[in-house]
Amino acid sequence: MTYSQNFDVLIIGSGGAGLSLALKLAEQSLDIAVLSKFALTTASTYYAQGGISAVFGADDSIESHIDDTLDAGAGLCDPEIVRLTVTHGKSSIDWLRAQGVVFTEEQNAFGEVQLHLNQEGGHSHRRIVHTADATGKAVSLSLIERAQEHANIKLFEHHNVVELITSSNKVDEELPTKRILGAYVLDSKNQQVRTIAARVVVLATGGASKAYLYSTNPQSSTGDGIALAWRAGCRVSNMEFMQFHPTCLFHPQAQSFLISEAVRGEGGKLILPDGSSFMQHFDSRLELAPRDIVARAIDHEIKKRGIDCVYLDISHKSEQFILEHFPTIYQQCLEFDIDITKQPIPVVPAAHYTCGGVLTDSRARTDITNLYAVGEVACTGLHGANRMASNSLLECLVFAERACEDILEKLPRILPPPHIPEWDESKVSDSDEEVVVSHNWDELRRFMWDYVGIVRSDKRLSRALSRVELLKNEISEYYSNFRVTSDLLELRNLVIVAELIIRCAQQRKESRGLHFTLDYPETDHSKTAHNSILTPNFFHRIDKNT
Repeated sequence: MTYSQNFDVLIIGSGGAGLSLALKLAEQSLDIAVLSKFALTTASTYYAQGGISAVFGADDSIESHIDDTLDAGAGLCDPEIVRLTVTHGKSSIDWLRAQGVVFTEEQNAFGEVQLHLNQEGGHSHRRIVHTADATGKAVSLSLIERAQEHANIKLFEHHNVVELITSSNKVDEELPTKRILGAYVLDSKNQQVRTIAARVVVLATGGASKAYLYSTNPQSSTGDGIALAWRAGCRVSNMEFMQFHPTCLFHPQAQSFLISEAVRGEGGKLILPDGSSFMQHFDSRLELAPRDIVARAIDHEIKKRGIDCVYLDISHKSEQFILEHFPTIYQQCLEFDIDITKQPIPVVPAAHYTCGGVLTDSRARTDITNLYAVGEVACTGLHGANRMASNSLLECLVFAERACEDILEKLPRILPPPHIPEWDESKVSDSDEEVVVSHNWDELRRFMWDYVGIVRSDKRLSRALSRVELLKNEISEYYSNFRVTSDLLELRNLVIVAELIIRCAQQRKESRGLHFTLDYPETDHSKTAHNSILTPNFFHRIDKNT
């Protein structure tokens, strides 16, 4: 059974990028649909601890923020995109405060109340606006509340996109250019597929860190938007630059709990099991070096010494300081009998952020007419080879605004989509072997961790590609024969994203930023730094409707 609906704009994803765009568009009396794969609070934004980078300090400057971002990006940032993003930092924070987000404040020497600013790795100044150590939660809850109250926004929880619908899907061959028309969407609770038509579609689905065995991200980070756009015919870029956060809580019962970079920013020290420090051997900035350097240093020490983890120690700070600055981390660690006011925290690196993604321009437009991508799913040119801490939420807000401006300018000239055929399940059946999905999921994440992780080599990448091609064929056959489930859709998307990561990594014959390979350990300075770009060699045709 299928059922259809029509909207002006369909936004796929309910994180900071998707909801902020929805609110901006809804103010213009447009009908907006927002899809959330699970509950609204399962987006990555909700779990972001650190904050949002923006220039507020009297000793800071836009130029300094730009320079820090370019330095962290290791020569691959687009300078114009960096300037565009950074210059909108203050206005983005002001907009969030207008939506009800309450940020941590302090009194200055003159008794005036001002924003409290943290400092994180790669930043030369304090410029991280935050809500204690749960900034993402504060942002998410405020935006969700505003969206729920808005009459022009329809929120669909537990809805997972099966496929994007474009004019090349034989819906309307009279359309002169390839354009987006909507999406086939699985209502996971009712196990029904609905057709949602829209004049504009926006991907705001987040990243793909669940391609790896260990990740700081929620279970929803399976690269859905990247895979959907790739199958529809969009280019992707810089997928080899997967950021591993240096400090994820190491505990057998812990589920992907991130220890914020702000802990190091406030004086936390990385130490070995014997209590000795080690960052002085890797970078003069010590614990405040960019994430790629810190993650590789920890990975090196773990492998060299045969230890399970290293430790992050903030216990030299007062108990009052720790409880005021890191209440969420304190409570979470205490559940595992770790008192961070007295003990160091066991930590390991874990996959954290997808710096590459769907290639977009400065207005968030993709290769397909009327299809946009905002947030972690997109490759805008801001992050280059390594995202600097707390630039991600800023990017969500800035490019949501850029997309909003472009959509409002174009929408009056966009015709409603033609009639779209219903989703056809007449040739498939319910699966009698769903164990295949869980087994393939586990195998994929393990070989990606082993072969395409923090340190790579040609041999490891070749092994990974052989395995991903076998899995891709097996998953494709399974998808063709059985009714879709949310788990199957995620696995189908994740295996595509894994292949894109591997192929981009194979293209780069150097080490740069987050991509480090034993076969080419040096950065290639002999030629202009280049982005890795992959182009689909065919336009995907929807498997079950052709």
